[in-house]
Amino acid sequence: MARVAIENVSKIYPGNVKAVDNISLDIKDREFIVLVGPSGCGKSTTLRMVAGLEEISDGVIKIGEKVVNNVAPKDRDIAMVFQNYALYPHMTVYKNMAFGLQLRRRELGLTKPQIHERVTEAAKILGITQYLDRKPKALSGGQRQRVAVGRAIVRDPKCFLFDEPLSNLDAKLRVETRAEIKKLHLRLKTTTIYVTHDQEEAMTLGDRIVVMKDGLIQQAASPLETYDRPANRFVAGFVGTPPMNFFSAKLLGDGWLSFGVNKVRLPDAARARVAGHTGQDVVLGVRPESMCPTNEGKYNWPDNTFSARVNVIEPLGDKVDIYMTLENGHEAVVDGGKSIVCRADAHQFGKLAVDSIIKIHVDLGRVHVFEKGDNGVNITLSREPGHAAA
Repeated sequence: MARVAIENVSKIYPGNVKAVDNISLDIKDREFIVLVGPSGCGKSTTLRMVAGLEEISDGVIKIGEKVVNNVAPKDRDIAMVFQNYALYPHMTVYKNMAFGLQLRRRELGLTKPQIHERVTEAAKILGITQYLDRKPKALSGGQRQRVAVGRAIVRDPKCFLFDEPLSNLDAKLRVETRAEIKKLHLRLKTTTIYVTHDQEEAMTLGDRIVVMKDGLIQQAASPLETYDRPANRFVAGFVGTPPMNFFSAKLLGDGWLSFGVNKVRLPDAARARVAGHTGQDVVLGVRPESMCPTNEGKYNWPDNTFSARVNVIEPLGDKVDIYMTLENGHEAVVDGGKSIVCRADAHQFGKLAVDSIIKIHVDLGRVHVFEKGDNGVNITLSREPGHAAA
């Protein structure tokens, strides 16, 4: 187990293509870090540089206190689990798991009984003891992935590296396997760097999640902080399902915001933070669960509301996602989709009529105001460490 330090690291490909652009990240001993972002954001390239599978163009990577820039992958004391399992088809599960140790038996000072003990113990932890004599073709996708993880465990490395290991599994198996990976980390407490494009996977697994875009770290924080206090508009839109709603707005005096023909007022704490931006065009961000229909039953708030037309209702058990179009000022919805979504109580609002006009209340204690632009900074945040983009 070890701390991993990524210090001002860049990866530049021919043609001056910057895959990773001067990023720094300090990963604590025993921490589970998830690198997440869209395709091409640099997350897998970063992982491969830590593994030694990609050369570093600039900067320093340390595993423990050792600079590993020029250390061969096999000598970095890391274990990597790939998306495609990378199992030898002609070998049994046992031989797949033992192969790396047998190759380096003398170098590692291991006896055959010690290798056998490591393999059987890892198989027991992962629940694959009964498959040790089978070949990979006789296993399901989830079982193959456990074998790949087992092969990493037997090495007893300082750091585990996972490169989108669940991408080839179906939805149900992904949920089950990520729970197994989380339990495994709690048991082994090995420093782990995990790459995924799935923000839900990142939120459920990571002690911290590192959101990347265009080779840059946008934010590195706990899952809850990333969700509740996104550093910029990209992070806010990327993390959360359904994604945050965005409105083109103008910041008026005394905390008032206008979007289309609608006006809402920020609470006292937020007014002070945005005061310096009065008169500017901004983007108002509202999560689906921070909006609620207000024209039925106990839900009846007269303030901070706007009218919307119901387009689609998606049932989700005790919740429903209501997709709507602003009845007035629909042009204020950012990104051209014009549609917005709120998540509401299914028992109260599951039977709303499609094409009906409803009133929507906004919980302004939970909204965000961003500077204009795809990466516009969240100006409703106090500027404390961890809240700004890394």
